[in-house]
This record gives sequence, C-alpha cells and structure tokens, in this order.
Amino acid sequence: MRFVSPALKHVVYPALARTGWLRRSAPQGVSVVTYHGVQPEGYQPLDSALDGNLVSANMFRRQLSLLKANYDVISPEDMRAWLQGTSKLPTRAVLLTCDDGLLNVLTDMLPILLEEGLKCLLFVTGASVADVPTVLWYEELFVAMLHAPAGKFRISATTFALEGEFAGPVQRRGVWWRAVQRLSQENAATRTEFLSAVRQTWPARLRPEDESCPVPQQRRFRLLTRVQLVQLQTSGMTMGAHTLTHPILSRQSAELARHETADSRSALESVLARPAWAFAYPFGDAAAVNPQTLTIARDAGFEAAFLNYGGGFATDFNHFAIPRVHVTSSMELAEFEAHVAGFHARLQRSARKEST
Repeated sequence: MRFVSPALKHVVYPALARTGWLRRSAPQGVSVVTYHGVQPEGYQPLDSALDGNLVSANMFRRQLSLLKANYDVISPEDMRAWLQGTSKLPTRAVLLTCDDGLLNVLTDMLPILLEEGLKCLLFVTGASVADVPTVLWYEELFVAMLHAPAGKFRISATTFALEGEFAGPVQRRGVWWRAVQRLSQENAATRTEFLSAVRQTWPARLRPEDESCPVPQQRRFRLLTRVQLVQLQTSGMTMGAHTLTHPILSRQSAELARHETADSRSALESVLARPAWAFAYPFGDAAAVNPQTLTIARDAGFEAAFLNYGGGFATDFNHFAIPRVHVTSSMELAEFEAHVAGFHARLQRSARKEST
C-alpha cells in the first residue's frame, strides 16, 4: 500500500471526493473521528513523530465544514443514548472525539467548535483533575531524548535503569519508543522518579509548566487543569477518561491496569459531578489493547471504550472496542473524508486479502 499511497492521496481520493462518491458509497452507521489537538499559532513543530497528531486550525475548520455539509455530526450524548438503545442515529452519523487533554483543546480547538456549533467528547488523564499544570511523561521524555547528546548513555533510578546509544532522529525515536514500552510496565511513581533522573542528566530544553515558557509551547505541551475541565464542560463539551497517567495498558499487570482505568473514572467524576461514561485506551492501537484491557474497561463501570484505529461507518462493533479515525497533520481534506467514509479502511482490508 505504501507504494500507491501518493497516488491515493493526491489523485484517487480527491477525484472520488469531488464526485461525491465517497459519501454515497459509505455504509450506514456511525464514524468516530479522533483528534489530539490543534497546533497553537506560533508553535514550531519539533519532530513529526511528536507533533504529527496536531492539525492546523485552518484544516480543522475545513474538516468540520466538510462533515457538517455532507454528514450528520452528533453530540457525545447522542452517541451514548444510541449505545444504550434508547435513541436512533442519522444514516451516516459522525462523532468528534479528542484525546490527551492538552491545553490547546481549550485555547485553540474550543473556539472553532463553538463557531461551528459542534460538540466533542474529550478524553483526559488524571493529571487534569489537579490544579497545577503538568505535561505527558512520554512527551517530556521524547523532547529530552531528541536533544540529548549523541553517544552512549545510562540513566538509573531506584528500581529502573535505561541504557542505549543516540545517533540520528529515526534511531532516537526507536530508543524512545522502547523506553515508553518498558516504562509503561512500571507504576507512576517509578516513572516520575526516572524522569527526575532524566532531567538531571539532560537539562530540559522546554519546561511548559513554567510560566516563563513561551505561550505557544505552553499551549502545545501543557495538560488541562481542573478549572479548565469545568470550563470546557460549561461550554458544552463532554469529558471521558483516558487513564490516570497514559501508560500502554497492555504492557501493565492486571492490577496496575485496573488502577489506571477505574481510578481515572472516579477522579474525573469527583471533579465534574457527572458520569464519566466513556473511556479511550492510551495510544489505542492493536498492540496497546488486548482482551484483558477490554474487560478492565467494562469492569471499571464505563459504558463504552474507544480504540485509535479502524474507523469508518459501522454499527456492529464491540462497545468496548469502538473503532476511530485517527486524524493526523499530514491528512489532506479528501484523504480525511476517505478515512471518515471508511473507504481507506476497506481498501486496506482488500489489499491485505490479496497479499495472503
């Protein structure tokens, strides 16, 4: 598929979108779209692997306009009612969601949603029920490793140590991802202690939690706080849980995964005084979610849980493995619609069958 993707992106998808074939060929059902934020004005991306999930404000507006013109964008509560069996959905319904709870959801995404009169299901971590802004641990680690000096390294905490060697950007991404996988096996206290050792070894290039940090970087990296969650809820948005600290749940013991999942729900409900009925799996790809994590989300009292792949119009999905279209900054408008309509996923499935 990678050899034909440029043709799909620049020729096939635009042609199908112009004729309206993508929306006409889409099956009935609901298509769930997931964002990770809007790139703040003035922010200079550091690395495509780090910032590739953030869409521009202009593209976000264009995508919402396309959805409003050609599909039926529903609210999170419409989705909940349908999952409960108390309401029907339009023929081709689209639900907007957003993961992680970055500050730019409030500063850059919310104004556009309000302008368009749309609502979004926002998945936030336990860090956002606090009063002091923090950052995602794996993003802090990425930035530290991106700027670390080349050569071999070893960093040790009390119960966790990491060693390796840094060369070019691609190799650094590999070292980082292996570290994320290993650190996800540990509890939050161990990760915090290890990051403290990282800061001592490689002085931070950016500290978004610091008020002296440039505003675009604050909006890019900071997580929402308790007051800001309430503000979003008052603005008509719905909050869902995204674990306490955003580990890869499939890498954790059952005990740690239950703690991360169930306690994120109770923490969110204690702040917002509303049921946290929806859950999104951190990272959310096939490797991050296994049968155990699906069971844990159900047992934690959630009514639905969302993946981060496999999206397109459907109705016959497991309520604890709801597929979503993962929107990235590299998606052009026609490509976006091909994903929403499910054509891209159908094409991939067909290609996999032909190759086997």
